[in-house]
Amino acid sequence: MSKNYYKHETAIIDDGAEIGEGTKVWHFCHVMGTAEIGENCILGQNVFVGNNVKLANNVKVQNNVSLYEGVICEDDVFCGPSMVFTNVINPRSTVERKTEFKPTLVKKGASIGANATIVCGATLGEYCFIGAGAVITKDVKPYALMVGVPARQKGWVSRSGAILGADLVCPETGEKYKLVVDNLELVI
Repeated sequence: MSKNYYKHETAIIDDGAEIGEGTKVWHFCHVMGTAEIGENCILGQNVFVGNNVKLANNVKVQNNVSLYEGVICEDDVFCGPSMVFTNVINPRSTVERKTEFKPTLVKKGASIGANATIVCGATLGEYCFIGAGAVITKDVKPYALMVGVPARQKGWVSRSGAILGADLVCPETGEKYKLVVDNLELVI
């Protein structure tokens, strides 16, 4: 385990957890022993990182988020305050379903808004944007803008998170995109 990360005195990091250089673990966090956290990540106040969770580099997890077993976040993922990952489709307090945890993959550059819910088993495509309070119940395409309950695609966003117009040119960076069989791809 790297010693070149910041851990607030109230945070608990179990033996065996791997934490990359430059990562910051803030107040009242708990990182379980088989979690893997990359470099330059930020875990805000009251974040729980379960066993076998994998966070790549530069992942930002805002306050009050629990990442349960089965969650994998690739580089540059943003998890907004109080958003929720589930890990079982049909939970019951009297039925143990730990062998039924479904994985959730959050691809590079995806952003998840505050209070959004991601139902387990979904894959969130690269650079997609999940609006605040949205409920994701199925896979999300790369660059898709998703809003509502249940979430529906409302448009497309660029790598920088700007909403794309009909010309599919990012108003912030000038990057150009094209639709290929109902999927958005970066051109330049």
